[in-house]
Amino acid sequence: MSTRRQGREWVVQLLFQVDLNPAPPREVLDGFWTACEGPKQTKAFAERIFLGVLEKREELDKFISSSAHNWRIERMGVVDRNVLRMALYELLYCPDIPPVVTINEAVDLAKFFSNSESGRFVNGILDRARKTLKRPARSADTTHTR
Repeated sequence: MSTRRQGREWVVQLLFQVDLNPAPPREVLDGFWTACEGPKQTKAFAERIFLGVLEKREELDKFISSSAHNWRIERMGVVDRNVLRMALYELLYCPDIPPVVTINEAVDLAKFFSNSESGRFVNGILDRARKTLKRPARSADTTHTR
């Protein structure tokens, strides 16, 4: 399993936990890391994305809501909305990750943690969001800033 793939799985689990049981991010991370082992670079990637999502959560939720026609974010499945938050954060704030990689990983995670319908749902919303970006879909864009 790639380092970033494992990191994304951890991020979804961390976001799920915070969504259902709000707690200070550092406390959540410290508790999570006592139960999980992995390379330092994977943990660093997961922490960067997790903390970034929490910092930008209100903005991400508004963006998701505007892309999810006829769906309120609080009515979405917990897995779906947290996969969407993570992926949207990557799309908007991680120009070093190609958008198609982010979307593919998010769809796979939605299917893995939820079901195939979740994968289709996540793909549709993220594809709409990707079309609003002003950067290449298939390559990293290290010159892009939001």
